[in-house]
Amino acid sequence: MERELNFVGNSPLLYLIATPIGNLSEFSPRAIEIIGEADYVACEDTRNSASLLSHYGLKKPTISCHEHNEEEAATQIISLLKEGKKVVYMSDAGYPGISDPGERLVKRATKEGIKVSVVSGPSAFIAALVISGLPTSHFHFEGFLPVKENEKVARLNYLAKNEDTLIFYEAPHRITKTLITMAATLGDRQATLTRELTKAHEEVIRGSLAELALLNEDTLKGEMVIVVEGNKAKTEIDDQTIAFALKDQLEYGRKGKEAVLAVSEALQVKKNRVYEIYLKTFGKGN
Repeated sequence: MERELNFVGNSPLLYLIATPIGNLSEFSPRAIEIIGEADYVACEDTRNSASLLSHYGLKKPTISCHEHNEEEAATQIISLLKEGKKVVYMSDAGYPGISDPGERLVKRATKEGIKVSVVSGPSAFIAALVISGLPTSHFHFEGFLPVKENEKVARLNYLAKNEDTLIFYEAPHRITKTLITMAATLGDRQATLTRELTKAHEEVIRGSLAELALLNEDTLKGEMVIVVEGNKAKTEIDDQTIAFALKDQLEYGRKGKEAVLAVSEALQVKKNRVYEIYLKTFGKGN
């Protein structure tokens, strides 16, 4: 396995640039510096990127790399990098590859032995999570749900048992229908709807999924992030799980009563139940 620090040596290096999700002032000085040194800027939408670059007085040749031409564009970008050109890639808002093009480009680059680095910056789902008031220690980022209703329901049913905070992206014209489907599928959980993050009309709306579904859709403009609390229902621990845990404790060297106490405390199961399973499974009374 060959190793080389990203910023050492002459091997080609592709930069991924995180871009503002709203307020243009979020663009980092380092991003401006890296783009200033680049030969080409590959971007999801050349018009949007041109506007951002113009705001900072940057003028660079652009390469279109979006959802429908990413494989073809990746070939061109990799070829330029191998020729010694400096190329950066940025999608329209936030990080490339997060509900945006970029994943396939990075996969191709790494396969070709090209190093990849990131210039960090804003992220809509992280911003929405930390201001939601919901637990942030563990979370699941889902992004956009399927458009077809049956596929959306199937995906939500799959996520329904997840105890982590759930994060979704949604477009304005689908927001009410999605919230109704979420309430019906996940149950009436607490949630936060954020829109126009970091822009002048930024709004954070907190309530249950059913309450959010009743909002006037005409007042909900801009790209949105829905943050939903995880499943709070306690999962019943079956006898087999307890038996396996007891077996581990016994093999670890603990005696019967010590093993029972350890499993009871670890799994938050009543000691009498654990002891009954111990006797039934191992037939010991010590």
